[in-house]
Amino acid sequence: MDRPPFRDQLLAAQARNASLLCVGLDPDPAQFPTVWRDDPARIFDFCAAIVDATADLVCAFKPQIAYFSAQRAEDQLERLIAHIRQVAPDVPVILDAKRGDIGSTAEQYAREAFERYQADAVTLSPFLGFDSLEPYLRYRDRGLILLCRTSNPGGSDLQAQALAASSDGAGATELLYERIARLAAGEWSERAHQAGADRPFSLVVGATFPRELARVRALAPALPLLVPGVGAQGGDAVATVQAGHTTAGPVVVSSSRAVLYAAAGADFAMAARTAAQRTQALLQKAQRPQGPQGAQGAQETEKTQEAAGQARTPTPAIVPLAQVRGA
Repeated sequence: MDRPPFRDQLLAAQARNASLLCVGLDPDPAQFPTVWRDDPARIFDFCAAIVDATADLVCAFKPQIAYFSAQRAEDQLERLIAHIRQVAPDVPVILDAKRGDIGSTAEQYAREAFERYQADAVTLSPFLGFDSLEPYLRYRDRGLILLCRTSNPGGSDLQAQALAASSDGAGATELLYERIARLAAGEWSERAHQAGADRPFSLVVGATFPRELARVRALAPALPLLVPGVGAQGGDAVATVQAGHTTAGPVVVSSSRAVLYAAAGADFAMAARTAAQRTQALLQKAQRPQGPQGAQGAQETEKTQEAAGQARTPTPAIVPLAQVRGA
């Protein structure tokens, strides 16, 4: 099924749902509600209940593939993405896979993400260079979200290391994460355009590094930024939005555990909705006029959100756990 380009889907969902929030779907059966606890067969049921409860509050869903494959639940991931298409067809799906390889292996990873799972975007490691991304660019409307400055402390081991010279040959040093941002916004975007891809690149930048987030935004003013690390990892949601969100370049703030495991009882879906509403409101409040269009651009964005709100997905009914998928 043909879908609009990932970037267009993302901006439309942000306007329609007045949200910068992406809910990460990282299902851990050990943390499921009591009656489903430690039962991998309930992964789909758990995640679908979260999707149903939050679909009108998010700009994206982000299933993490390892949580499914470790439980031999890839078929449940396929069902889940099909379910998202049914209940929230205008909300893009980001497959969090962090793949990185070359040649025919990269081709198979691209097929996995975009043909088997029908994801709208996939997270990738760019450290093998542009040719490792080319197989994904053949899927011209899909998004490629490149690791840049990740939220984990150990990311500094490599990402914060100084390189010998800048990519423009001027001789000034730059850090590795800065090089990635510069390439993604410049040379790689131009090469992708020449290959027929429609503005495919976004960057992963952790909320735990707000100064680096601002630096990436300066280097890549128009690229969407996927920002993990808010919630359980301690990232500051307000600082994230103010450092990275502009009228030209949106941020997508991912929260997983804080939403998924907000409660362990039969009311887990309602608790997840409440947690998502709280984060959505916080992110919206943190927005302020920024970027090249300034206040006028912010006002235009608000008008777009108002218009989109007329068609916003109705608030879903939250049902008791006993009524959810044959509990």
